[in-house]
Amino acid sequence: MNASHPTDLLSDPSLPLNQTWDQFLIDFVGNQPLQNSPLQAIFESIRHPVVDSMLVVGQLGQTMDGRIATEIGQSKYINGHAGLTHLHQLRALVDAVVVGVGTALADDPQLNVRLVQGKNPARVVIDPRGRLGKHCRIWHADETRKIWIVAQGLDVIPPPEVKVLALPAIDGRIDPISILKHLRLEGFHRILIEGGAQTLSRFLQSRCLDRLHLIVAPIIMGSGRPSFHLTAIEHMDQATRLLVKTHLLDNEVLFDCDLSDQRIAIA
Repeated sequence: MNASHPTDLLSDPSLPLNQTWDQFLIDFVGNQPLQNSPLQAIFESIRHPVVDSMLVVGQLGQTMDGRIATEIGQSKYINGHAGLTHLHQLRALVDAVVVGVGTALADDPQLNVRLVQGKNPARVVIDPRGRLGKHCRIWHADETRKIWIVAQGLDVIPPPEVKVLALPAIDGRIDPISILKHLRLEGFHRILIEGGAQTLSRFLQSRCLDRLHLIVAPIIMGSGRPSFHLTAIEHMDQATRLLVKTHLLDNEVLFDCDLSDQRIAIA
């Protein structure tokens, strides 16, 4: 196990975590090599694309028994402060954060970086049927770019500051590769796929992820909604084997999964 302890910095008064993060953020977006630190161990792998001009990271927080929410969809909060801070750090390091409409409707997320310093990423919602209302917090007018991805042919009236991308849909679903191609045309090169399970699973199964950050909280739920929705397999040799590094975030474990060897090029 390759473990590092970024939240140990909280107990060191000579090295406040916010100052450490502020300097790391400046270095991350620059051209100089990153200094050796716990933050480098976790985030340097998402600094530069390795397959093409894009880098796509999936993020998921779950219980030890692989659940992301209760049966009725309640999920606040499976992860503790350290896990949530990690998520906000990821947001600060990407150009755009993507969620499916199910997550947007269930959680009404803000998708900003309020727990850390940094620039809010663009907010992207995949909503083939145009179900998301105009008063959702994701559309909050804050000068951050907002993109509403709907099915081609759907007539929707976007809220102020929201751009509509109408893409072909098959059986009510829009191809993840098509989504990434159009996000690249919008100028986004580092993308975070934040949820929910259906959306993340489609990007994973389409081989569109470079990395997956899976944060496991010390909770056993016993029932609830599973973390992934993937095609059933019959034999273990059909299972996806992952190259993984682990990091401790207080009492949670981050599994940093390298998927670059199976990621297809977004031509």
